[in-house]
Amino acid sequence: MRLTGDISQIAGTKQYELLEGKGRGVKAVDFWTGTGLVFTILLDRAMDISEARYCGKSLCWRSPAGDAHPHFFDPRGLEWLRTFFGGLLTTCGITYCGSPCRDEGEDLGLHGRISHVPADKVCLNEEWLDDDYVLSVTGKMREGVNGGRRTSIKGRADRSAVPGEDMLLTRTITTRLGESRLWIHDVVENQCFQRRPLMMHYHLNGGFPAVDEGARLISPTREVRARDEVAETDKDDFAKFTAPVPGCLEKDYYHEMAADADGLVRCALINENIEDGFGFYVTYKKSQLPWFIEWKMMGERDYVVGMDPANCSVEGRDKERQSGTLQFLEPGERQEYDLEIGILDGKQSIEAFEKLVAAVS
Repeated sequence: MRLTGDISQIAGTKQYELLEGKGRGVKAVDFWTGTGLVFTILLDRAMDISEARYCGKSLCWRSPAGDAHPHFFDPRGLEWLRTFFGGLLTTCGITYCGSPCRDEGEDLGLHGRISHVPADKVCLNEEWLDDDYVLSVTGKMREGVNGGRRTSIKGRADRSAVPGEDMLLTRTITTRLGESRLWIHDVVENQCFQRRPLMMHYHLNGGFPAVDEGARLISPTREVRARDEVAETDKDDFAKFTAPVPGCLEKDYYHEMAADADGLVRCALINENIEDGFGFYVTYKKSQLPWFIEWKMMGERDYVVGMDPANCSVEGRDKERQSGTLQFLEPGERQEYDLEIGILDGKQSIEAFEKLVAAVS
């Protein structure tokens, strides 16, 4: 404090509103920690993280859709992709995600609605806690619909195809002065009086320069399963990444991960060919998120690797129900999720991280 006129000289937050194009009206918050870590949270897009950089280097892939306003959301089929900005984090869920399907008479599109729900009751805070300067934001996103009866255009009473739901996601994102990492704490609560499906998928989208020719995935993988025949052809190289390939098709892999004594899984994308090595990691609790999906897309422009912890597969809610793996929340029940995302900068930090992963692999 003796060295600065205001602490924002080193670390802080700034809230603002986008002014142009499809993003016009979207409320956002920038965070910076003084180490070179800078990231943007979109308050009107479920408090997901769009841009993220470390010392000027991007961590994530950004799609041509940009930071589109949730008004542009179309839930049908694959139309979700038209407003998928990529970014460091896009949240998929809450009551459905994965492939479009028809489940118990309900038509469901790709990856759910939650990433298009604006935050309410937002609390942005900066404060000293002992010797730590803590930066945080908390908000609430609600998926609610009345599932009673409706009247058709012809006046005939008919039962709605959409069951009632009231699912509340409370999200807190925290970082600190001097840190090159952030923490996400989510609480999902079923506030309606019916049991409801619970599907959560954290879409972490690594991009150039963290992803480049020669980059690799570090993970405590015990077993890997290709999602389809396309992915099967490249299964042995699931952890290796090439230069962009014209006409490349996406490949998805399901990983069975080993957890450490604390139940934590650690995975990272690293590129040792840039400077002294650079990348980022995610740490999560396997008990909360038993699935891990790797999204490997080596196409031109669509050049991205997803490290995606989840509580479900991406086959669709109908298949999840049929397989008996679909999770539910009872009325009033809550489920918590905790993730840490951080930077790996330099050979020493990469080697230390790899030793942690190797110890449980």
